[in-house]
Amino acid sequence: PDDADVLFTKITSTTSGDVYALPLEGGKERKLISTAAYEGGAQISPDGKWMVYVSNELGGGSEIFLQPYPALDHRQKVSSAGGIHPAWNPVRNRNGGEIFYRSGDKMMSVRVTVTPAGATLTPPVELFSGRYAFGNGNTMANFSVTGDGERFILVKQSAASLNVVLNWFETLKRVK
Repeated sequence: PDDADVLFTKITSTTSGDVYALPLEGGKERKLISTAAYEGGAQISPDGKWMVYVSNELGGGSEIFLQPYPALDHRQKVSSAGGIHPAWNPVRNRNGGEIFYRSGDKMMSVRVTVTPAGATLTPPVELFSGRYAFGNGNTMANFSVTGDGERFILVKQSAASLNVVLNWFETLKRVK
């Protein structure tokens, strides 16, 4: 929210993917999260105090995690049965916020309440489900949330069809 950094996932020969920050005004990239597992899709909360991201560090698939930002000193698991494509509700909230993510065909929501002791998370709640396209990756959200935090924009997954017409020029002559 302060436009100071851009977060990105860097894949190296020693890790599957790590989360880095790069100052927009120039400077050196800095490593935020690095394990032997894959971490990516990091998003900063609207108030700039929390970071949500995807990791497969626990094994058994990808999960969503929350950490204070920029301290990154305490990690909490957000998802309960797998999760990808984390995104924050863009509406700023003094006492916390809301994290959206996908779990299979389900769009999930977890509310975050911030206290002096840290963050309290509600259990994940299914908002809706449907066959929506996943895009090319499991970390960066391929959906958008409207500015008021009330609606989602997704690409509906549908079976594509291809019609092949043979001798189309002959068919065109008959239409005249």
